[in-house]
Amino acid sequence: MSRWAYVNGRFVRHGDAAVHIEDRGYQLSDGIYEVWAVVDGRLIDVEGHFERLQRSLSELRITPPMARRPLELVLREAIRRNRVTYGLVYLQVTRGVAPRDHAFPDPMPAPAIVITAKSINRTAADARAAKGITVITMPEIRWGRCDIKTIGLLPNSLAKQAAREQGAGEAWFVDDDGLITEGASSNAWIVDAEGVLRTRDTTANILRGVTRKSVLGLLGEVNIRLDERAFTPEEAKNAREAFITGAGALVMPVVGIDGSPIGDGRPGPVAQRLRALYIRNAQTSNS
Repeated sequence: MSRWAYVNGRFVRHGDAAVHIEDRGYQLSDGIYEVWAVVDGRLIDVEGHFERLQRSLSELRITPPMARRPLELVLREAIRRNRVTYGLVYLQVTRGVAPRDHAFPDPMPAPAIVITAKSINRTAADARAAKGITVITMPEIRWGRCDIKTIGLLPNSLAKQAAREQGAGEAWFVDDDGLITEGASSNAWIVDAEGVLRTRDTTANILRGVTRKSVLGLLGEVNIRLDERAFTPEEAKNAREAFITGAGALVMPVVGIDGSPIGDGRPGPVAQRLRALYIRNAQTSNS
């Protein structure tokens, strides 16, 4: 099946999609991105992702490439053209094309926009969740504005590669105080030794995860106490269970860290329950 991409105003075949060599995203990582999960052919957590998209654009002073309504129509058309039932839609906006210079162009060019959509094998994803993943820890080497969803992801890429080389599914960054910030592409959670659900608060230098926010809204159905407080790798090793959240992972159990099992080395009940609730809500949403 042919894939389609939306590039600066029109849909083109995925293999023919291209941007200019002086696009500032390519030259300077001068851009932002957003990712929506797709479940049963529908965008999930629509409002949260649009809010974060607008915030990221505003923080970098990039003009929105189009209004909310037409952008949403293009996102849905990308899902339709690519026949995505379960998967992801990726949106990237850069400052646009201009002669290479670190300072902003004057006058400012039109922003450049790219949208792609891809399917994920749901059976494989569910099997992965049933087994759980392991994580490794890495020193926090990212810049000081991880709250903005920019396309400058080289440290994340290096961390993901290190995780893959060690047979792990994710890397958790550890800051100078010895505390876990977040994953390379996810938010990090544990149910600590006392049975308290913990995740780092968003006043720290972490991304304001949209899936994270939705999961917080489900806690009333899980009957567990929440403490938005950072934790150490050692606390993770001694935790009852752990998991990550994100548009790609949804809610994914973590069963080991740096070669040590977490809990009994199997997906925990809180993670499993939250994953089921999240998918249930996604399937019954009107998005």
